[in-house]
Formats: sequence, structure tokens, C-alpha cells
Amino acid sequence: MKLTFCLVFFTFFFVSCRNEKPEVLIYIEDSTQLSYMLKNEALKMKEILELSGFEVKTATLSGEVLATDSATLVPDYQLANVKIDDFAGFILPCMASDFEITKQEVDFVRLVAKGNKPCAAQVGAVQILARAGILKGKKYCFPNEKDENPGLYPEFRGAEYCGNGVITDGKIITSGTCPWMAKMTGQKDGTVQLTTELINVIRSDNN
Repeated sequence: MKLTFCLVFFTFFFVSCRNEKPEVLIYIEDSTQLSYMLKNEALKMKEILELSGFEVKTATLSGEVLATDSATLVPDYQLANVKIDDFAGFILPCMASDFEITKQEVDFVRLVAKGNKPCAAQVGAVQILARAGILKGKKYCFPNEKDENPGLYPEFRGAEYCGNGVITDGKIITSGTCPWMAKMTGQKDGTVQLTTELINVIRSDNN
């Protein structure tokens, strides 16, 4: 009887552990193009990650709901309440946001890097990584304007600019073209490739 109970218990425990999905956090900024960017960037990232077997959580700076007439995001966390160790990786969409980078965002990204966690960022969010100092010595992608106006981006000093595509350097993945920029310029949107690269890094990290 005791042997049967032990076998059932350990079988249940083993199956439960195997079925536990690794979690990825998407940190989402508000946007003047919120409806378009939620649908074509943040929610697309979420869909790709979930189809690849990940549990996806979302966070915003305030923890408040982001909503338009056609799209709504109810975040799971306020950024200040996110525990880095709970997640296998992080992804920061651009969201076509004209925003001021906050100390809280910079400190958060530094904690992600300190925890040696994979981190992906697209266009505007790449600047958060740069401001946090984690691109120094790294290759990164950013819009072409980086070449045209280098003096506007002093936070990128010490990093190697690699155009506006998508590049992976260690556990840092960056993309230089978001959906809104792709719509405006005709360049290739990096959303799918950025998310796929993050998945590859996480899986490699866990092997």
C-alpha cells in the first residue's frame, strides 16, 4: 500500500514538473499608436511565445490597463512588482512610443542583465538597454537614423552598431524595425524574428 502511494505521488510530481511551462515577461509601454502596436507587436509576440510552449505574463510601468476601441491589455504586473528570477526571459516591444525613459525601467533592465537572463528589445526599447549600459561591448540593431545622427544617441557609445535588422549577441537580442516603422518605411518588421531569437536563446540557455 505504501509502495503504491509513493509511486502514485512521484508519478504525479514528475508529470507536474514536466508540464510546468517556462515564463516570459513582456514589458509594454503606452503608445500614441496603441491599437496598432498592441495588435501587430506586443500581442503577436505573446502569440508566438505561447505557441512555442511558454507561459506569457505582461507588465506595464503603472500596472494600469492599456485600452483602445479595438484592443485592450490587462497587465499581470506593475513593473515594480516583477521578480526577475521568476522568468526565463524578457522582451520589450517598441510600441512606437515617444516616451521618456525612467530610472525604474533602467534599473529593471540592469537587474535582468545582472540575473544573466535573456533579454530582447525592439527600436525604442533598445534605448532602455543602452541607457542601462548593457549594450557596451555588444552588437546591436537600431533604426538607420543612428548612422545619420550619431550625436543624438550618446548612450550607445561602446557598442557596435549593426544596422536596422535583428541581431543576437550572447543573451541580448535587438531589432531595429518595429511594425509602425515598417508601415511607414516599407522596411521589414523585426517582431517575428526578434521573438524567435529570444525563444532560441532561452532554449539554449536551459539545455
